[in-house]
Amino acid sequence: MKIITLHTRVNADKLFNHLKQNLNSIFQEHRKSDITFAIKKLGDDTIEVSQAEWYEGFLFRIQIKGTELWITRSEHYVDDVNCLTVESILNDLFNDLSDKQGTDLILEG
Repeated sequence: MKIITLHTRVNADKLFNHLKQNLNSIFQEHRKSDITFAIKKLGDDTIEVSQAEWYEGFLFRIQIKGTELWITRSEHYVDDVNCLTVESILNDLFNDLSDKQGTDLILEG
């Protein structure tokens, strides 16, 4: 699990919409691929990123805890180039929502 802080309260709907609007297009541009990821909101505070055709289960689960994002990566795909690309894009998209303060890594393990 990785925990990052955005230094500002995170609105789940805003984060969900930001990911839906940007993740796939940026991924496709970076990887020159037509793979599309499903982005689903679960409950009030959790977002999952998955791709059922290529990967079993979720790739990333993001739980919103105030100013923090608790990010769980599927342990099965940590070295997969597509997952590494998605993770990099997610970090940039999280930074977009951090109000110029950037993000800080609190825990990675």
